[in-house]
Formats: sequence, C-alpha cells, structure tokens
Amino acid sequence: MTNDLKIGIIGLGYVGLPLALAFSKQFQVIGYDINFKRVAELANQQDSTLEIEQDQLNDLAKIKISSNADDLSECQCFIVTVPTPIDHFKQPDLSPLIEASKTIAKYLKQGDIVVYESTVYPGATEEICVPILEENSHWQFNQDFFVGYSPERINPGDKTKNVTTIQKVTSGSTPEIAELINQIYLKIITAGTYKASSIKVAEAAKVIENTQRDVNIALINELALIFNKLDIDTEEVLKAAATKWNFLPFRPGLVGGHCISVDPYYLTHKAQSIGLHPEIILAARRLNDRMGEYVATQLIKEMVKQKIQVVGANILVMGLSFKENCTDIRNTKIIDLIQALKEYNLNLDVYDPWVNPLEVIKEYGLEPIQTPKTSHYDAIVLAIGHQQFKDMGYEEISKLGRDEFVLYDLKYILSSHQSDLRL
Repeated sequence: MTNDLKIGIIGLGYVGLPLALAFSKQFQVIGYDINFKRVAELANQQDSTLEIEQDQLNDLAKIKISSNADDLSECQCFIVTVPTPIDHFKQPDLSPLIEASKTIAKYLKQGDIVVYESTVYPGATEEICVPILEENSHWQFNQDFFVGYSPERINPGDKTKNVTTIQKVTSGSTPEIAELINQIYLKIITAGTYKASSIKVAEAAKVIENTQRDVNIALINELALIFNKLDIDTEEVLKAAATKWNFLPFRPGLVGGHCISVDPYYLTHKAQSIGLHPEIILAARRLNDRMGEYVATQLIKEMVKQKIQVVGANILVMGLSFKENCTDIRNTKIIDLIQALKEYNLNLDVYDPWVNPLEVIKEYGLEPIQTPKTSHYDAIVLAIGHQQFKDMGYEEISKLGRDEFVLYDLKYILSSHQSDLRL
C-alpha cells in the first residue's frame, strides 16, 4: 500500500461524502454518484445534506467528483456506500448494491479491492456481491480481486462524532487483505479500528448495533404506554431509574431513519431464510411502527377531553426529518403520525426549517409551510427536537396556539407543566 493508491467512493450521500473528504487528505479520491443533481452541487462546493461544515466545502476541490463511471477505471480500491433500504413488504432492497457491484466489475483489474460499507445481512457481501463481481469482470475472487466489509457508522446531524472520530470495524476476504484494508482505514480513522475475524462477523456487528437500539427503544415505548395509562410521567420515571449506575438512558419516541427502523429487517430476513423466527426483534419492530398512530390517538383524545372541536381543527406538527438538526427525511416516522391525524378530517400544517420542501413534496406528496401562523392552532405537536424549536421555548411556541390549545411534547423540549401531553 502506498499513498499513490487511488480510491473510488461509490455513492456520495450522508456516508460517502464525509468518507471521500477524509480519504482525500491521504489519497487520491474519485467520488462517483449516479445522481446528476448531487454531482453538480458538490462540483459547485455545496452540500444539501448539511453534513459538511462550511469550512470543509473548499476541500471538495481535492476530490474528482463524477457521474461518469469510466472515471472509476483509474482506481485500485473501490468503497461502496450506496443505500440499502427495505421495500413495501419490509424486505431488503439490494438493487442499489447490486447495480454498484455491476458498475465496479466493469473496471476491476488484477489486485483490486472492493470494500462495502452499506448495511447488509450477514453473508450478503460474499453471497450476493462477489458473484456479481466475478460474473461481470471475468476475474476470480481471492485470486484476481479481493473484497472487504467495513460498516458505516455515520450519525447524521451529529457534529461531534464524525467518520474519523468513531472507531471503525474492518474486515477482508483473506488475512492479508484484511490487514491491508485495516491499514488503509487507519490512515484516516483517528479513533482507531477493530479488525473483525471475518466479513460475516463485521456484517453481523453492524446490523445488530441498530437492532439492539430498536429493541431497547421498543421496551421504553411500551413502558410509556403503561405509564400513560397509570397517569405517571414517563420522563420522571426514567430520571429516577437513571440514578442506578447500569440503567440504560433510552427515551420513548417515533423510531425512524434509515438505520434503526430498517436494519433489523435485514437480520430478520436472513434469520427467516435459515428457518428461524426472531420473535423479540419483530415484536419490537411492530411496537415501534405503531407509535405514530398511538400519538395521534392520544392527541385527539386530549382535544376531546378539553372540549376542542376535532373536525376542522388546525393542527401544527413541528418537525418532519427523522431526527433533530438533520435534513434527512427518509423513513421518517413523523409521516405515520401525519397520516393518522389526516383521518380525522382536520387541517394540518407541517413546519420544519431543516427539510427541503421540494424533496418532501416528491417523497410524501406533502407541502410543508414556511412559517407557522400566530394564534391559529388548536393543537401543536413538538415532533422533533431541532435546536430552533428548543430556542423558541414555551413562550414563542404557545403564541402559535389559540386561547385554548393542546400541546403535545414528544421530545421533552419543554418542562412537564408546560405541555399537556408527553410520551
């Protein structure tokens, strides 16, 4: 391995772009993406995901950003960071991974390495990707070319933990290649690396990271349902329990995004393919998937309790992205809440200063408002904990409501006495 190594990053989204920037400090990097609009904005040193700090945008000039796959022919190492979503039946959709593998295969040369970072189920790299690389390149695996797996650990919206400051799991298809891949990542990962014993181990480690969080959040969500029935404040219970040194600090909520709400289905898909039915994982998923409807029902019940007319009421949902301080709207569970509320024949406004309105319209057929109206809403739902909403505080938020209105705080932005409902 030398600094002359040229690395191709396939996919320049939330994962690929920060990775490309980090590698560009040590290696020559070609960033490839099939999204022409994305390539054009990056070529103009702009990032619509807002994951790159303003002072880093100039560093994009160090990367050869392209939508021309032929540019990948210059590379000796290919790193795949394309999305791995689920379909409408909650089954893994590996089509982006398959297409990326077909593209890379056209440019594979003897000795080249392909590293996958996209979330998959254990075995997918060697069972799905490797045969595609062999078939379309006519090279032989582990003789002419090699593969590795190093799961991404990007946390969108988090400016304190980035690609270089989070420990990285690495793996390779032979012991020698595993060490080489590990050394390549060590060039940029200041937090260090962990070399897994096999590609399957690295794949499994990634998929259980978010599955574990999903199950834990499901437990807290179920506890919230119980405590709400008992008229006990869930947050107060969690604060009291947290005084024990080994209590885990999870909070209830709408579990969305392209990790926690997606990754468990990759693991359950693989488990079912080998004849196992993962009961706890699927039960957690079902419970978390129902939370949007539960929140909507609780809001309507409170409005009825306060004698606020539901039909024709004006409702404001504050927040649409899947998490705070993030532009990403993929798999946001706020949509489940919105769809459930629409069944009550009311007027619904959605406000989120972080999201791109055109993307929301395209993805969900929903047009967010630019500015909430004053003294207008019969109910307000604080659905996402954006810093802007925290800065507004109760005084500014309450000005948006009518003389009598319901305030539902899903993210504990306000104190318990300032909101009518909390999870």
